[in-house]
Amino acid sequence: MNTPSFSIAAVERDTGLSKDVLRMWERRYGFPVPERDANGERAYPAEQVERLRLIKRLMDQGHRPGKLLALPADALPGLAPKHAPPTRTQAATADTEGLEEMLRLIKQHDANGYMQALQQRLARQGLQRFVQDIVAPLTQRVGEAWEEGRFEVFEEHLFTELTKRVLRQAIAVLPLGTGKPRVLLTSVPDEQHILGLLMVEALFALEGAQCIPLGTQMPLTEINRATLAHGADIVTLSFSAAYPSRQIPEVLQQLRQLLPPTVELWIGGAGVMRTTPPSGVRQFFSLEQGVQSLVEWQRMA
Repeated sequence: MNTPSFSIAAVERDTGLSKDVLRMWERRYGFPVPERDANGERAYPAEQVERLRLIKRLMDQGHRPGKLLALPADALPGLAPKHAPPTRTQAATADTEGLEEMLRLIKQHDANGYMQALQQRLARQGLQRFVQDIVAPLTQRVGEAWEEGRFEVFEEHLFTELTKRVLRQAIAVLPLGTGKPRVLLTSVPDEQHILGLLMVEALFALEGAQCIPLGTQMPLTEINRATLAHGADIVTLSFSAAYPSRQIPEVLQQLRQLLPPTVELWIGGAGVMRTTPPSGVRQFFSLEQGVQSLVEWQRMA
């Protein structure tokens, strides 16, 4: 059986590692070790691409490439971060058995079964509890499984796309917010995960806020322009665990300087757990904290 191999351009797209980095690692560290195709071009075996993808993931979590490349392939998964167990509140509200069943549906690639399970939970629990007790813990578990190599990339994408579909349908039927605050929701460049933003949008809309969703990966100058155009009171950003935590303070500092001082900047998501934001940025470690802060803002206003 032929073993699939990938061009350097395909490896760059698949791993996020540039061609220059791949060539430099080959010279300096002796890995990767590409073969050559009939035209003499580099051809990377699939197992090397998998190892490179894991190395890039660990680099985003703060590990140095030199150390990672010196380790054998079977030692890399053990470097994935160990997540703290859920709090007592989370443990009390999360339906562990039901969540595991939904994860199994994703692993079995049963898209229809997963969608049906989500819609049943939404109808039974209402949007607020659905977001807090089902979508949030599911997203955390899928992220952990992906980091530890128990979920394939395509399985994580399937989970995300189906869950986005249900959340957007639920948000679409909510009454339009006509009160305060006006909340602009987006993410910075290179942060493509949107589930966190959709969860916040759903919960804030339930509290009567006017939500302005801009999707993901907005340039900082465009975030500022949109803030001014919409008269936003709050800009809310989401950072996933996949976003390099070391880059977050600088990005936030730049955006804070661009935004008017009267506009609040709020951040949340798994990525902010490992960072200290600059002055003038409000950080949330849970959806509940975000909703509580929104209610407090409305009361003070």
